[in-house]
Amino acid sequence: MEKSCNSKKILISYLMKILVFFLVLFPIICFSQKIFSVEYASQADIKVYVVGYKSQADLNVFKLDYVSQIKKNEGLWYFVDYPSQAEKKIYFVDHPSQSDLKIYFVDYKSQSGWNSNSKKHLLY
Repeated sequence: MEKSCNSKKILISYLMKILVFFLVLFPIICFSQKIFSVEYASQADIKVYVVGYKSQADLNVFKLDYVSQIKKNEGLWYFVDYPSQAEKKIYFVDHPSQSDLKIYFVDYKSQSGWNSNSKKHLLY
């Protein structure tokens, strides 16, 4: 009887760990917006141009201070220190015609988000 009870406790503990992974860690891993800015266009996943006005952007981006603030694909970017930490590597281009994505850096987190869903797939 005691052996059966211990097995159930171990199983419940194991299932709780799996549940925590899927509810807490899995969304962060799958939808994170950890960005690294590379030096050369050939190293980039996406070429980005910073526009002068919010209305010209495909995506309004807010730079986060902490990686824990990351949310799905909503324009909340955390710039990492090393390419190996990044989900996406970007290169800032000089002209809009060279870009895959046009962004505008906003001052407030609540202003971030997509203006054009046609390019949303670039950050998945």
